[in-house]
Amino acid sequence: MKLQPKARVWTTDFPGFAMGSDMADALVLLPGMMCDARLFGPQIAELSADTTVTVAPITQGERVEEIASALLDQLPKRFALAGLSMGGIVAMEILRRAPERVSRVAFLDTNPLAETPQVAAAREPQIVAARTGRMLDVMRDEMKPNYLAPGPDRQAILELVMDMADTLGPEVFIRQSRALQRRRDQQSTLRKCKVPALVLCGRHDALCPVKRHEFMSELIPYATLRVMENSGHLPTLEQPGETTQALRDWMGLPLVLR
Repeated sequence: MKLQPKARVWTTDFPGFAMGSDMADALVLLPGMMCDARLFGPQIAELSADTTVTVAPITQGERVEEIASALLDQLPKRFALAGLSMGGIVAMEILRRAPERVSRVAFLDTNPLAETPQVAAAREPQIVAARTGRMLDVMRDEMKPNYLAPGPDRQAILELVMDMADTLGPEVFIRQSRALQRRRDQQSTLRKCKVPALVLCGRHDALCPVKRHEFMSELIPYATLRVMENSGHLPTLEQPGETTQALRDWMGLPLVLR
């Protein structure tokens, strides 16, 4: 697999990167922290053949609630929703605020719990570093290297992650860090979920481990748990084919009667 760190972002302004109209509901993808549409590049390439695909940025707002509210003003009336990492956290807030608009939901390598005081405090020196021009050092040394599975594509994926972060810049890093610090616990949201749900993670994810996803899948009444054995925190890039098939399977599930 060859990844181009300087590749063009595969998205447009709302209504998004869209091709095809066979699916009843558009698929909205929410990237993780300091990631853009390239995080879902392989999935966009495959799924857009027969599904309307939108990649929605989560770069505005210093609270998850603000980000979700702004997106709901721009997204379709009804849509399938998938988010990775921080994107999954925003997806939970969208589901909490507007469950009638979400036809199905997928949570990839994410966390339904509020930030712990220890992790929240650890973000402060990272924010200071970002303000003083050292954001990429934070990304390189503290956040990403241990989150990927071993494999031949690891370095190329890390380079792409660094380029996405560099493209978004330190102000986005600071806003997203603040939003994560202040996020709410979403366990009750997951318990109330009444639509087909996919909970997917990488076996080697050190940030959002498998046990956390097993816990999430037990909270959600209609959840399917998928664990990617050869992936870490970014299965969309580490195991793109397997991840895309998992999303296709989830998109093909019958709607749950309310």
